[in-house]
Amino acid sequence: MTRGALLAQRSERAAAAGRARALSAAGALLMASAAGPAAADELPPQLAYGYGENETPRAAAFGGALRALGNGTSAVFLNPSAMVETRVYHLQGLFQGSPEAGRHAYGGVVVDSVTGKLAGALSFVGGFVDMDGGIERSYLDARAGLAYPLTDRIFAGLTGRYAKITQDGTLREGGLGDSPVSGGLREWENGKLVGRHSFVDTFTFDAGLTVKATDSLHIAVVGQNLTYPDHGLLPTTVGGGVGFGTADFSIEVDGLADLNSYRDTTFRFMAGGEYLVADHFPLRAGYRFDQGADQHALSLGLAYVGTQFSVEGTVRRALASGGPTTFVVGLAYHLESSGLTRGSSDSF
Repeated sequence: MTRGALLAQRSERAAAAGRARALSAAGALLMASAAGPAAADELPPQLAYGYGENETPRAAAFGGALRALGNGTSAVFLNPSAMVETRVYHLQGLFQGSPEAGRHAYGGVVVDSVTGKLAGALSFVGGFVDMDGGIERSYLDARAGLAYPLTDRIFAGLTGRYAKITQDGTLREGGLGDSPVSGGLREWENGKLVGRHSFVDTFTFDAGLTVKATDSLHIAVVGQNLTYPDHGLLPTTVGGGVGFGTADFSIEVDGLADLNSYRDTTFRFMAGGEYLVADHFPLRAGYRFDQGADQHALSLGLAYVGTQFSVEGTVRRALASGGPTTFVVGLAYHLESSGLTRGSSDSF
């Protein structure tokens, strides 16, 4: 791992089945309506939600290729087992935005691998999609992760996740108007419309395993959304990555199979690297190929990493027209540097 990474991140049943099928169909058709008239013409609906993924600036700068080296706050989103690669106690605030989707999200992560061998993390991210275009969708993503070093070179982790997505508006042009499909699932109280039921409201989980083959080489395997929600807003994915890191340089290549975002299984390939300049400034770049959307994307990131805090920013842009631009910004405080926790930010 680079020093930058070490400092910054270390019957009723049949009826219920029928309702579930109806909700799944409604959700699929809602996705097909996309995030507004302009976005619907230019941006695949799966990309409007970013496949239900959340990212730290470092992960976004690597193009998403951080399942093996993604210690610290990145681990709860990509691979929980990576939390125990370093000893850190970090609190990070996050902003994510995509102008083409009208998507903006805010949240925070706390990860603790200092106070015991069992590392833990909590994250909360809430956001909005196309609030000005008529759809008015909002979402909440909450996660709790645990990781444990089975040996000094094999780490296991598990993340529980709660996701809720609600739609309060309708398409201003086209679509099916204010119907349960195009307008969301209406909630009535005493004969009055009081809002909309969420069309995604579920718990799922991720599981990961990381092998530290050498002090510099890490290999990871990860499965995400393993309860199989069976839709593109929470697609089940399986994959992994291989990362190589030294004190000043790291590089990683990841691949994953997406089982639900499109009619057939599709693949995403990601690669990224990081070089530490003047002990405090990681320079990052990444590449991503998305087979389902048939898009290539490049990302660039810059950060300042100090002993007590870090400031990070990343921009990722699809190379084809109609692809999304994504911005991710993070501000982190390193609690272990305050002396309030026992341990240090040294590697296991």
